[in-house]
Amino acid sequence: MSPLLLVLLVAVVTCAACWVLSLITRDTSWVDRIWSVVPVVYVWIFAAASLIAGQDASRLVVMAALATLWGARLTFNFARKGGYSGMEDYRWAVLRGRMNGWQFQLFNLFFIVLYQNALLVLITLPAFVAWQNPVPMTAWDLVFALLFLAFLVGEFVADQQQWNFHRAKRRAGGTLEPGFATTGLFRYSRHPNFFFEQSQWWAFYALGATAAVAAGAGFWGGALNWTIAGAALLSILFIGSTIFTESISAAKYPAYADYQHTTSMLVPWPPRRPAPTAISR
Repeated sequence: MSPLLLVLLVAVVTCAACWVLSLITRDTSWVDRIWSVVPVVYVWIFAAASLIAGQDASRLVVMAALATLWGARLTFNFARKGGYSGMEDYRWAVLRGRMNGWQFQLFNLFFIVLYQNALLVLITLPAFVAWQNPVPMTAWDLVFALLFLAFLVGEFVADQQQWNFHRAKRRAGGTLEPGFATTGLFRYSRHPNFFFEQSQWWAFYALGATAAVAAGAGFWGGALNWTIAGAALLSILFIGSTIFTESISAAKYPAYADYQHTTSMLVPWPPRRPAPTAISR
């Protein structure tokens, strides 16, 4: 069986399970709970297929190892926030309140379940390109693998800083000015963890593209190939999700508007000066 076909079959079963469980439990966070797991499975399917075929699987094994590290970090962070204890993502509760019942169920099926699971397949398909082009690794593979690891460390640090802030907020009785993290990496980006998450999958795409180029493909079809859709759509999803998340934060915290003015939304960047305050005469 083609590893791509096996990945698609696993994805279909995963979609069905997430949808049925969301209906039974009235909890739409099942995709969130498998988000850090199924991409790891998909990449290892391609790596295993290459190993079984006796091909040069070094690049794919590196890609699978990187995906495993990504999944382990994300699973740890999701678990310590109570993600596997039956707690639904607060954003879905807000969105449910803004829609009719049938509208939310359509959103649940087509966006939460089908679209997001399709995206989890797409971001791993650079491994399919590497499987199609089993050529020895190059210096560029090392560069992109190290970039992936650097982004992974960046996300770990950002998540830890956010975790530390919320723990301090709980110890303070649930209120800690200004209400959200603004120090460390959050001084340079309002969502540094989101930035590093996306960047890892762009580095992952580059590993697959490197395989195609090393096999003789040119810029079109090699450095720039169809699997870029995964990283691009992931970035679009994050931007949309970030805007929605910030609409909630801005309504909850009066100081958030100033934070938006001074601090980059995603890409870490030196903060801007605060907006001038009008002086009454």
